[in-house]
Amino acid sequence: MNPPAQKSTRDLKLANRTRVLRTLYFDGPFTRRDLVPATGLSTASISNVTSELLTEGVLREAGKLESDGGRPHILLEVDPGHAHVIGIDVGETHVRVELLDLKLEVQAGSLHSLAPGRHDPDTVIEHIVSGVRTVMAESNGTPILGAGVAMPGNVEYGPDAVIHAEAFGWNEVPLGRILSEQLAPLPVRVDNGAMTKGQAELWFGAGRGVRDAVIALVGFGVGACIVVDGKLYRGAASSAGEWGHTCVQVGGRRCRCGSRGCLEAYTGAEDVLDRFLTAGGAVDLASGGEEAALEKLLDDPSETARRVVDETVEYLGAGFADLINLFNPELIVVSGWAGLMLAQRRMDDIVAAARSYSLSQPFQRARFVPGSLGPDTVAKGAATLVIEQFLSAERLTP
Repeated sequence: MNPPAQKSTRDLKLANRTRVLRTLYFDGPFTRRDLVPATGLSTASISNVTSELLTEGVLREAGKLESDGGRPHILLEVDPGHAHVIGIDVGETHVRVELLDLKLEVQAGSLHSLAPGRHDPDTVIEHIVSGVRTVMAESNGTPILGAGVAMPGNVEYGPDAVIHAEAFGWNEVPLGRILSEQLAPLPVRVDNGAMTKGQAELWFGAGRGVRDAVIALVGFGVGACIVVDGKLYRGAASSAGEWGHTCVQVGGRRCRCGSRGCLEAYTGAEDVLDRFLTAGGAVDLASGGEEAALEKLLDDPSETARRVVDETVEYLGAGFADLINLFNPELIVVSGWAGLMLAQRRMDDIVAAARSYSLSQPFQRARFVPGSLGPDTVAKGAATLVIEQFLSAERLTP
């Protein structure tokens, strides 16, 4: 058995820097004095790290606290304007690119529509590159640390970030490598959209401070971010969270993944509308697309509409029951544009359906809440991929 590797002075300094930076980013502002108990570091270490970060412009002074004598204590915080990051949401109907500061406030944006069936790699990559160049021009000289991309489907981790997205017809597309080449020298990171959305809810939204949770993303597709002991669970091949492709009806409706009876085939927005159409309802996509059509369906008092929506709620509750029984979360966050529409109108019914399909003991521990970051925050979630690197790297030089 090999002895544990000895940490160098450089390693210790980097660890101290990371601890101070993360504490100030998530919980600041703090005075130097209050950073000592907050981080567990010595007064000398706090002084050295904060001086370095202030010199680099990463931190800024955020006011003063009066003391019981002597000089007032200076509050320190991460300067949101120190650098920018780019978040990219590749969805069913659009490619959304946003330029954000370090606190994820939008500084500029670009939106490219995707026509039905036009999800081929060349088209999507063209829109991503065009959008990134558009927002970079709005940075006004502020350094850009990198771009994060949120994609549907499975993402193989590594420099190539290979994408498997059956809904798009993508198989082994090395998106990370392609974008890194076309956007060089801008660093690019790629992850699944449900994962990035989940990370954003953990950092800034309804999941803040929670150790074991499920953040469900219900839109055109259906997915989940599983959080175990405060960390995102990815599985052996980074494909954990494909909740929408768990079977809820053996031999059921054909899912766009090619299988039958998937949860997504009953609760994904397009599939809900298709079930309503099959049942004899009318769906108008010309006046606002699927989002407006789903909202109209949810508010439709007709018997056909109520039956379809009731079935959707029950399927969704049964899907949540599977997650409760498997992972025993303390919190379930219902997010995504379609998920928020359903939660706004039928959250109590969703919880009741989950109760009826769950084991009683783990269900009692689970609390349901709607996502708190809104329906259009996947791009912000993608930007957390870059922020995470910023918070852990020794120095990031754009």
